[in-house]
Amino acid sequence: MAVRPTTSLANQGSKSSSGAGSGGVFSGRVMAVMLDDQTNAQAFKDFGEWSSMGCLFFDKLNKPNASPQFTSDNFARPLFPNQSIVPLENEIVYLMSLPNSNVQENVNEVGYYYFQPINIWNSVHHNAIPDPITGTILPPSQQQDYEETQAGAVRRVTDGGTEIDLGDTFQEKLSIRNLLPYEGDNIFQGRWGNTIRLGSTVLDPKITNPWSRDGENGDPLIIIKNGQHEEDTDPWVPQIEDINTDKSSIYLTSTQAIPIEVSSKKYNSYFSPPTSTDKFVGEQVILNSGRLLFNSKSDSILLSSFKSINLNSLESINIDSPETVIQSKKILLGDKYATEPIILGDKFLADFQDLLMKMISLTAALQTPIGSGPPYAINGAIPVPAVQVQQSAQKMIGQIAQYKSKVSKSK
Repeated sequence: MAVRPTTSLANQGSKSSSGAGSGGVFSGRVMAVMLDDQTNAQAFKDFGEWSSMGCLFFDKLNKPNASPQFTSDNFARPLFPNQSIVPLENEIVYLMSLPNSNVQENVNEVGYYYFQPINIWNSVHHNAIPDPITGTILPPSQQQDYEETQAGAVRRVTDGGTEIDLGDTFQEKLSIRNLLPYEGDNIFQGRWGNTIRLGSTVLDPKITNPWSRDGENGDPLIIIKNGQHEEDTDPWVPQIEDINTDKSSIYLTSTQAIPIEVSSKKYNSYFSPPTSTDKFVGEQVILNSGRLLFNSKSDSILLSSFKSINLNSLESINIDSPETVIQSKKILLGDKYATEPIILGDKFLADFQDLLMKMISLTAALQTPIGSGPPYAINGAIPVPAVQVQQSAQKMIGQIAQYKSKVSKSK
């Protein structure tokens, strides 16, 4: 078996190199990270102002300094330009010396660049470790915690937090848990319970998770989660996603059934209801949160479905718009069994108005008496409007079917 070369975390880096492509890897403790123009105002001016954002100052582990200064000898830029993982103060980072912006003038001139923090505690929340030089005094429970963790135990802070300086705003939360991995997973985890799992169905009697009831091993699945749910187990025990109790989730499935508990699941408007939300097996995208907002800034929101679009609410469905257009061959209002046609308002009212005008003329004529007593003579003004009323009424009766909408039905 070939012997692999080893690299010590405390190997010293150098500001000079034998060539632009070489650089030693060493480790350093994060002293400060440039994130604004106020916290370290002088360093902001001296190290490129806004171009220094994300850069840090470090203290070398093998040569710690009780009073470190912000100089070019302990200044490091992020190694990757398109990926930002901001370390916390007192976390340990890998550093290496590589060519800087003066490489065209001097190939031997280098600068320091840092990787992401070293996973000392195997914690997604933070991996800071006390600085023995500064003499940070920890509570007995935390001192015991760090000593046990260094001996190989799982980190188990139990007194509500840590006395390590992690920065100006970062506060340790003991409830933040790692995500439990499965074979072949690619998992991206933030420090606050926000995660992305590029995973799959895992059919194993020893393993249980909410998405592996159907399908086959290796069926792809993506879960995006922001905010993890609370559990009664110890905070160092990893957890898996729960779409019903996590704060906000997006699930992209292939063959999985997701046991989501929807707020409203009445499908009384259907003759043949869709598959229940928690029993559907197949390709789907699920969004679940306390509130969903869809907003189009400059164009339309388009909803298109091969089958139906269901709007389901425990309270109401409201539509506010200057104009609402529904084009359909059949519209049922009030009930799926609605049969009563809706009257065509304009056409009906025009004919009804004409009828009323003629009735007014008729009633006016009827109010004019002829003669002073019986027998009365027939009023000559009555026959003409009476005939007109009769004709209008007959016309409306003949067109009665035309007043009924062929599209909209109500109940």
